Amino acid sequence: MMESRLKRLATTLMDATTDKDPLVQEQIYNALCYLGQSEPEEILSSCDEYLRQHDKLAYPHRVIILKAMETVVRNNINLLDKSTVKVVIFLASNEMTKSKEVIRDWQQAASNVLVAVGQRFINKVMEEVLTKFQPGILPHYFVLQTFANLSVSNVFGMVPFLNSILGTMLPMLGMAKQDHMKAVFCYALQHFSESIQEYLANLDKAPDPTVRKDTFSNEIFSAYEVLFTSWLQHREAKLRLAVVEALGPMSHLMPAEKLEEQLPKLIPGILTLYKKHTEAFYISKSLCQILEASVNIGSRSLDVQLDALLATLHPQICVPADPAVPLTVKNHTEVLRCFTVLACSFPDRLLAFLLPKLESSNERTRVGTLLIMRQIINSASSQMEIKKPFIVSSMRLPLQDSNNKVKRAVVQVISAMAHHGYLEQPGGEAMMEFLVRQCALPSDLQPKKQPLDSDDLTSDSVQSISVNTLFLLSTTVDRMNNVLWPYLLEFLTPIQFTNALTPLCKSLMCLAMKKQEEGDTTSLIRYDLNANLPSPFALTTRLLVVSCQPYAGDSRGVAALRLLSVLHASVHPALEHLWSKRVPLLVEHIEENTEKSLSQKEWEEKLLLFLQETLVAVADDAWSCQFVTEMCQQLGSYNGFPLEKNFLYKCIGTTLGACTSKDLVQKQLQELLETARYHEEAEREGLASCFGICAINHLEETLAKLEEFVRSDVFKKSVGLFSIFKDRSDNEVEKIKSSLILCYGYVAACAPKELLLSRIEADILKNIFQYFNTKVLGIKVETKDLTLKLCLIRSICMISQAIYSGLKGGDFIFSRKAELVAQMVEFIKAEPQEALRTPVRQRAMVTCTYLVILEPHLSDPDRTELIDTCLAGVLALPPLEREENGGDAFNKEMLYGDTIDALKDLLKSLLQRNLTPHGLQDMFAHLGPWIKSSKDHERQRAVEVSAALLDFYLSKLNVSTVIPFYNLGVLIALFSPRCSDSLASVRQHAVDCVHSLLYIQLCYEGFARDHRDEMVEGLKALKKGLEEPDFTVLFHTCTNIAMVVGKRVPPDQLMSLLLAMFEGLVDPDKNCSRAATVMINSLLKERGGVLQEKVPDIMSIIHSKLEEVDEEHIRKAAQQTVYILASQHKSVVVSSLLGTSLPFDSHTCTMWRSLATEPTLTRQILEQLLEKISRDVPYKESKSFLLGSGTERVATLLPLAVTSALYEIMSAPEAGPAVLDLYPALFVTLLLRVSSTLGVQLPKNLQSKERRGSSHGPAPRSLYPCSCAVETLKVMLARGGSEEVARAVASAGGWDLMAAPERHHDGVALLAGAMARHAGPRLPLVVKNLLPSLSSIFDSQRVTTTAFFAQLLNSNVVNDLILLETMMDSMTGRQKDTCTLVRMLALRGLGNIASGAPEKVRKHGAKLLASMVNGMDDRDDPHNLVALEAMSSLSKLLDHLEQRDIQSMLLHIAIRIRPFFDSEQPDLRRSSIVLFGNLSKFSEGHGEVFLEQILNGLVTLLLHLQDPRPDVVRACKFALRMCGPSMGCEGLCEMFLNHLREDRSLHYGEFMNNVCKHLMQSYPEMLNRLISTNLFYFKSSWVDIRAAAPMFIGFLVLHVDEDHCQQVDLDPLISALNLLLKDPVPAVRVKVAETLGRLVRVL
Repeated sequence: MMESRLKRLATTLMDATTDKDPLVQEQIYNALCYLGQSEPEEILSSCDEYLRQHDKLAYPHRVIILKAMETVVRNNINLLDKSTVKVVIFLASNEMTKSKEVIRDWQQAASNVLVAVGQRFINKVMEEVLTKFQPGILPHYFVLQTFANLSVSNVFGMVPFLNSILGTMLPMLGMAKQDHMKAVFCYALQHFSESIQEYLANLDKAPDPTVRKDTFSNEIFSAYEVLFTSWLQHREAKLRLAVVEALGPMSHLMPAEKLEEQLPKLIPGILTLYKKHTEAFYISKSLCQILEASVNIGSRSLDVQLDALLATLHPQICVPADPAVPLTVKNHTEVLRCFTVLACSFPDRLLAFLLPKLESSNERTRVGTLLIMRQIINSASSQMEIKKPFIVSSMRLPLQDSNNKVKRAVVQVISAMAHHGYLEQPGGEAMMEFLVRQCALPSDLQPKKQPLDSDDLTSDSVQSISVNTLFLLSTTVDRMNNVLWPYLLEFLTPIQFTNALTPLCKSLMCLAMKKQEEGDTTSLIRYDLNANLPSPFALTTRLLVVSCQPYAGDSRGVAALRLLSVLHASVHPALEHLWSKRVPLLVEHIEENTEKSLSQKEWEEKLLLFLQETLVAVADDAWSCQFVTEMCQQLGSYNGFPLEKNFLYKCIGTTLGACTSKDLVQKQLQELLETARYHEEAEREGLASCFGICAINHLEETLAKLEEFVRSDVFKKSVGLFSIFKDRSDNEVEKIKSSLILCYGYVAACAPKELLLSRIEADILKNIFQYFNTKVLGIKVETKDLTLKLCLIRSICMISQAIYSGLKGGDFIFSRKAELVAQMVEFIKAEPQEALRTPVRQRAMVTCTYLVILEPHLSDPDRTELIDTCLAGVLALPPLEREENGGDAFNKEMLYGDTIDALKDLLKSLLQRNLTPHGLQDMFAHLGPWIKSSKDHERQRAVEVSAALLDFYLSKLNVSTVIPFYNLGVLIALFSPRCSDSLASVRQHAVDCVHSLLYIQLCYEGFARDHRDEMVEGLKALKKGLEEPDFTVLFHTCTNIAMVVGKRVPPDQLMSLLLAMFEGLVDPDKNCSRAATVMINSLLKERGGVLQEKVPDIMSIIHSKLEEVDEEHIRKAAQQTVYILASQHKSVVVSSLLGTSLPFDSHTCTMWRSLATEPTLTRQILEQLLEKISRDVPYKESKSFLLGSGTERVATLLPLAVTSALYEIMSAPEAGPAVLDLYPALFVTLLLRVSSTLGVQLPKNLQSKERRGSSHGPAPRSLYPCSCAVETLKVMLARGGSEEVARAVASAGGWDLMAAPERHHDGVALLAGAMARHAGPRLPLVVKNLLPSLSSIFDSQRVTTTAFFAQLLNSNVVNDLILLETMMDSMTGRQKDTCTLVRMLALRGLGNIASGAPEKVRKHGAKLLASMVNGMDDRDDPHNLVALEAMSSLSKLLDHLEQRDIQSMLLHIAIRIRPFFDSEQPDLRRSSIVLFGNLSKFSEGHGEVFLEQILNGLVTLLLHLQDPRPDVVRACKFALRMCGPSMGCEGLCEMFLNHLREDRSLHYGEFMNNVCKHLMQSYPEMLNRLISTNLFYFKSSWVDIRAAAPMFIGFLVLHVDEDHCQQVDLDPLISALNLLLKDPVPAVRVKVAETLGRLVRVL
């Protein structure tokens, strides 16, 4: 019986193989394999029978069955008996050969079955298959393929058959006419040959160790003759490749003499194939095998073939391999293996072939040849040993190649050579020089354009690989140590290797440390053995100079300094202690900073200090002389490296300063002057700084040398020489003069001050002006050369600073001061007004800043001219263009900033001379027109400068007697309007100006300068807000300034202030009239009481002004004005505003909000408005044209206007106290207003206005009655201290719900919940005011009130406030309401008592339970809304009801709700399932009865874990967790509790597997019942449940024990599954197939 059912199952599955879905087919295959795992022989027999009986079954479906058979055989090969095996072999053999045509998938599957069986039963398989392999008859394609695959899978079993197979096969080769047959013969011969080689290689493990190669040699050779002479010439490419793949392995088995005989034909035959095939891998692989076989037999024929081989193989390597095409990479590998084989046998001829190729003009040829060279150097090292000098010398030409790809290949060859000792040969140094040159490639230059090959290289990548190679050779190849050290030191000083310094220094440091570790205590550098090495002075100079740019070239500073430290003994023995301490500190400084954060000036000072300390430590004048001589010699190397050269000049100055020999100093200074490149700015700077540093210790010699140079023949010759070139003469001479002038400036700046002052006018200035002024025909002509100007300005500036900082600076009378200032003024005037192109202005003003400090005073005309020239020269400059990008834009921005700063410093310097109100007034007489300029950039700069001046004035002010600050009012009026300027920077600086002026006033009143006035200090806090033009902040700023000014300005200046403010009203920048409006409102406070009759007119005027000028400060001022009027004339203002047309425009809204300023006034106005809203009905009914005979509700105007007015007033924060006082009345009125306006329309005229408003930009707030009421309620809550309520409702989307007629009650519930949580104390009065509306004639108001009360009952606050009884009675009274929604909400409220007052539920249990049961039976409930609410509410009440109350109705309720489990309405499913879970808690005492109900619903609950609705899934999880304890199975209960937690995702299949295991352990007798229930769900409309039901059954039968298997009525089950196997959804069919496989358990 079992066998027949198993067979039926298998048959059912095999019938289903016709399914077109790949996943279903896969599952059918898996199910058959599962059945086969249980009963392999039975299933194999069933498959055999099925395939024999269904002879017409299409081959794709036969393939599935054959694949299953193969898997069953492979997994159970050791369990199969011979009879089964025989059947399987016979079937597979027939399936494989049934069709003479090749049908690959089908016959391959059958062949795979035979190969699987052959793993153990090779003789049986061969016995059958050999019957299809008869002499003289061409076999089936797959017979040969099966032989081939068997030879691979079972080498030891198959090789003994091969001799006879080959004997039979050889005559057949001539019979094969079709290409595919020839190809399979080749495939077989290839695998036979490979198997024989494997067999022979493992003879010690083989069953017959007597087998020899010659057993097969003759047969293989016979096959070879057919393949090579006939088939290899075929026109079909695939066949040729198959032949080639076979010939490689076959060559190893051919008789030696035959192979030797064939080679002259074989190798050319293979080589010709390269021309016929684009894919060369298989050819190369076979060729390599043939070459290896030839070498193994010591062939002499290869010698003749060598040229052809090389000529063919070489181009293969020259074509770059494409990493995206793996076979090209493999081909490269095979061809390189061929070269290795050839290199071992013919090293001389191979090199003779390769080395000339290095001279080829073709880049690919050169690269390919180098790759081969690397290969043979690495893989044929013994053969190449004696060829090393020859190979090294042949690399000379590649070393000069400029192509990046060739360079990379050369670097790789050098790396290989280094590992094998080539670089120790003569010529190895040239290799290392090449490597260093590649390390020095510029990393930022683009390579020359090359063809766009996939492996294009940039110089960056060549540099990168070279750097890595150099470092590896230095650190890991020990034999290279003596090659590299000290040779690499030669590359440190030549400038062309600058980019390689970092890797060079790192490598040299590693090498030096290795030398030290080897115990080499003598000097690391042996100059006696290495004459070409740079001297210690050259090394020290070079490493120190390149360290000045420490982050360049991959952080070369660290590497250079560390190397310098290691070489200390070679530089000077006395330096070890100093350098061991100082160098680590310098390195640490570099590593702690970045290129951006490092101060270049500070870093250079550290290096120069290090140099000074080094010179002191050596203390040898002769050594210093050699050192400085070397430095001077290196100067020329740094042309083109301005930063390094500049630093080298400083090093020279420092070293000269340390020299005691005056002659040497003068000699070197002379040489510097003679050799300097004066036309380069950096050179001029460097030379001048060198002279300055030298002057610290050698002032006399420095000045003498400068004078002497001008008089010298060298200078005159230079000038004369330049005169020959007319176009260059002036320019070059000016550059020399510029440098000399700059040298004087640096000398003055650096020289000792006690020696300097006496030399300034007599020597320094005299010479400077001598160079600057040129005389033509005796008349002084001023130069136009920019460099000369700038150098003169800088020198005078440095001289002025030197005088000022000198010890006698205070007593020094600088007689040429006025002349110098006048010269600077002329320079500034000469600059173009339309652009700032040079730093002349900035540097001239900096110079004047220091000059004006010196004695004597400037005259008034000179002072006036200086100020006006500088103001006009800077403030009037056009604004900086922001569109520019890059370095030029950044530099221009820097120049602008520096120029403004220079102007500020100059004006401060001038003001310092006259720190009085008059001096201040005089300064602002010059600045005033610029401050009021209509041009933004001029105004901005002027106010910025003013702020700096006033701050400076205050900081320097020292009042000894109380005097009047007579111009305070005028100055305040000048700046206070600017606090509202359109430019943020002007606003900021204007506040600073007012702040400083008020403190200056306090100082003049007698307060100390450090006194802090709280009111004035408040101005500083306003600055942050002025960054953005926010109208509230600007208004606040003006108000505060007005308040502070009003309190702090003396009475005698108030009038002048007001007059000036009125002038400010017409300021072209409207923002700037704000200060004046503040003052005007202050006056209105005093004088507004007599204006009652004029109030409407004033209101109208304010409104019209707001329309005219849409500026923030105007609006703020208007609000203040309205408030002042309303505090005096309340009713008139309210009536006037309500009379404004709807919708209120933004100006009217602004005026309404101004009424919230003062709580008492606001309360009175709110009461007035509440009274007005209660007088009128909310809407009127009117006939609707669109609705035919129906009516529509149209809002009345007065309540609408009042609602809008309430919104505007309450939106003002100041309305808070008044709203708190009227909280209950406002809340209830507005909540009922929302309810009353649901679905209410605007009047026709307002509808058109609303539409127009929405189409023209941002409209005022919506006027639609309901949304208007909702917004007003929201703002009322926010203003009444219930912000949390409004936020909570908003976050839950409650406000939108409240305005939607169909969801209004949900919104109200959210509002009530939020009120209960956040506004509990407000509720008694709110509830009291709301109760009357429960009997309202409007349904909407009853719904609103019931929804509000229902949600309140959810909170304990109701019980705390003693409102419970009242509200519960109200809800019970609503159960008979005519409105279904009200009845439903009433039940919800009663259910909510379980949450709000659980302790009261027991007291009212019977009453509440009756209400719920009545609700479930509500007749007038077509959509089950009331029933749904009753179930949900009952679930909440259950925990708090008396046990006896529930138990009497337990069974009744359980049966009543059971049909809802499968309801189409998800909410009903969810509520009924949750209630069922809750009922399980009351099953005690009714255990058996309720357990039966659980078992009845168990399948439903488990299947609905796959419900499409997540909330239903959660309900099922809850119900199962609750029912678990009642089921009497501890394992199941624990599973439900652990796996069905709400926060845990569920792996349904795994979970059901475990559930079924427990079910079958605890309730095995339930099996048939559970299966029957599942069968009901086979027709479910939900796909996931339809798929889960058969899976449930599959797991049940998987875990049932044998004793209970007979329960299952298999026939109807298999029929049902068979029917479900035709389901349209593949996922369902997959589960059915899976279950069918598992039914083997119950057979």
